[in-house]
Amino acid sequence: MPASAKDIVIMELKDTVADLRGIIKTLQTALDASTSQNALLNEKIDYLTRKLFGTSSEKLPLQGQLSLFDETGSYTADETDSPVPVTVKPHTRKPKITFDEKIKGLPVEQIEFCLCGDDADCPYCMTLMEVIGREVVRREIELIPAKVKVIEYVSIHYGCPVCKEAGQPCIVHAPVPPGLMKHSPASPSTVSWVIYQKYHNGMPLYRQENDWKHKGYELSRGTMANWVIYCSERYLKPIYDYCHRLLIDRKFLMADESRIQVLKEPGRKAQTDSFMWAFRSGEDGLPAIILFKYSETRAGATARDFLKGFSGYLMVDAYSGYNKVRDVRLCPCFSHMRRYFFDSVPKGMKGDLSHPAVQGVNYFDKIFNYERTFKEQGLSAEQIYEKRLKKEKPVIDDFNAWLDKQEPVRGSKLDKAVKYAKGRRDIMETYLEDGRCSVSNSLSELLMKAFATGRKGWLFADSVEGAEASAIAYSIVEMAKASGIHVFEYIKHLLSKRPHAGMTADEFERLMPWNPEVIEICRLK
Repeated sequence: MPASAKDIVIMELKDTVADLRGIIKTLQTALDASTSQNALLNEKIDYLTRKLFGTSSEKLPLQGQLSLFDETGSYTADETDSPVPVTVKPHTRKPKITFDEKIKGLPVEQIEFCLCGDDADCPYCMTLMEVIGREVVRREIELIPAKVKVIEYVSIHYGCPVCKEAGQPCIVHAPVPPGLMKHSPASPSTVSWVIYQKYHNGMPLYRQENDWKHKGYELSRGTMANWVIYCSERYLKPIYDYCHRLLIDRKFLMADESRIQVLKEPGRKAQTDSFMWAFRSGEDGLPAIILFKYSETRAGATARDFLKGFSGYLMVDAYSGYNKVRDVRLCPCFSHMRRYFFDSVPKGMKGDLSHPAVQGVNYFDKIFNYERTFKEQGLSAEQIYEKRLKKEKPVIDDFNAWLDKQEPVRGSKLDKAVKYAKGRRDIMETYLEDGRCSVSNSLSELLMKAFATGRKGWLFADSVEGAEASAIAYSIVEMAKASGIHVFEYIKHLLSKRPHAGMTADEFERLMPWNPEVIEICRLK
């Protein structure tokens, strides 16, 4: 029986309602996606604003931080923690350095002011007065700028008068030590000053060129570049190679890498990124060995080849290229993991313990607080090993359990932080195997920061030879800094000794920045 007109209208209305519900559902899905996208974009804006204008400190102003990690249990997101007052141990402010302490060791020149002529007569009886005392009225610091002078090496010629009378003159020239470079006015001090200014003070060669003009001598940047390349390859590289052999024999290393632009690389565009790698010894209590390595790419083969023969613990970030290094135990950088969570803390919620990002930061703060306490107590490596198993391993176990419960918004910074931490889970406890292992790669990051600071000034390397010379020069500079000696004096000392590959291990050791004789010669005045 055919439906009535009323029934047809009702059926059409029902279909319309179903269609509208579908449209509403589609629009709601699009709205949710748009809201989520807007939230991610706002999160990115807040992050970039904080990086551009905010403080660089990564500390969180937390309340009740101690209650978050009590010794009897772990923190879960649905727990309610009552704030516990943070106790600050008694401490005293570091005393201010006095002026006498600042000028200790500096040469002192006195300028005396006397009474002359009639002024030295007694104003009452006009008798010539005697000196009865002295008083230092004030003291000033005077700077004597660097000066350029010419040193002429003169060979005295000798002749035998007897042989001359016999008609067979005998002439002998006094020997003169060879120069640093043939047919060049370069001296150890001038080349050392160029290297010191560029790789320690970050002054590019074109600025040094102007500075030399003000000193009264025209020295082109091209000449200075040739000096650095020649002396780095001939005199500093033997030191670099010897330190490389020492580095491979260590058991604890750190590594990091950063970009460098090299204009004249064969077969590559000038805009192509190359990389500068930094390898250094770990916190094993031995003298610091720091080496930079230039490479055309970021391929892990660079680290693998440079560390060939090394067997021990390697502290790195999450870059997968380090997985190619064989026979090593990779250690994770907890500072990197913490930074991911810190960067995901929303604006205005830095002290809110209820937010997962803040909770993640606090797990790492707990570990770093333990590490700081161990160092302050002066514990041995064996004691640190035992303390880490007792104190820090439960924190890592709690963190991994907490990590599995997190369900952040896909694509958010917290999502990236969680994925980053989960990706390091397989090596998260490696550092627990030895008390000398580090928990942070900050020392390597500081090396790359020094390199990046200099790079802002000189921008790029002109050639491959220049990039390799820069790697050697930075290595010497950073090792001198780590040993607490004067960088310029140390480089000048090396160039004066003219190291070469044929030297013995004992001879190399006498040139190392940690050698007591070198420390005395190059100590900071």
